Amino acid sequence: MTGITLAGVDGCKAGWIAVRQDPGGSPIVGVYPGFDDLLMALPPDAIVAVDMPIGLPEVSGKGGRGPEALVRPLLGERQSSVFAIPSRAAVYADTAAFSTVEAWYDAHRRASAVAATTSNPPRGVSIQAFGIFAKIREIDGLLTGRPELRTRVFESHPEVAFWRLNDGCAMRLPKKIKGAVNPAGVEERRALLVCHGYERAFLDRMPPKGAATDDFLDAAAMLLIAGRIARGEAVPYPNPPLVDGRGLPVAIHV
Repeated sequence: MTGITLAGVDGCKAGWIAVRQDPGGSPIVGVYPGFDDLLMALPPDAIVAVDMPIGLPEVSGKGGRGPEALVRPLLGERQSSVFAIPSRAAVYADTAAFSTVEAWYDAHRRASAVAATTSNPPRGVSIQAFGIFAKIREIDGLLTGRPELRTRVFESHPEVAFWRLNDGCAMRLPKKIKGAVNPAGVEERRALLVCHGYERAFLDRMPPKGAATDDFLDAAAMLLIAGRIARGEAVPYPNPPLVDGRGLPVAIHV
């Protein structure tokens, strides 16, 4: 345990789910509608590890940004969980709210067209990556406008975190199968988190409204990475981190 507040964060349907631990306290979990709402609930020196890309390229290379290309080979059959993140222009290609499913798919096609012109080799955007663009923009805007957050808010990734926590071995089972939670995969991750100090009763609870079980467990893993960052034990991929055109660090920390 460190002497500062730690938070592990994952995106969820209702916004952001955070597992927080204050010095000397037990983990608690909550859901926040905005990332700024979460930050305002934390002490100003809290360390946050979040499952969301930070730092965007002007031109995206093969496999996405540098971090994705580096960590994907570590995960074996789980490597599809690491989405290729396109250029900033593609992420910001369409920022309007989507009133219909058709509008959503139209926006995806527009973003893919921009991504294809700002990537080498040219490629579009996966549906999964497009689905988190709004949350990427949310963090991107905060860290662009508030440079002091760049030493407090760090990008991580749950499956890479579980790889690290499992002594460099990827999880054997997927968390989801065809979009549905896989109970065996969830149990594999829950058991590993217990090995790293979590109470089983905490992990067995229902997640807060607006978050799913896998979101909860991912945030719990992110809290452990926040602790590694605070203790100086985390490793960034790449090392040292890259820096994007806005000065944001570009690395997955585990």
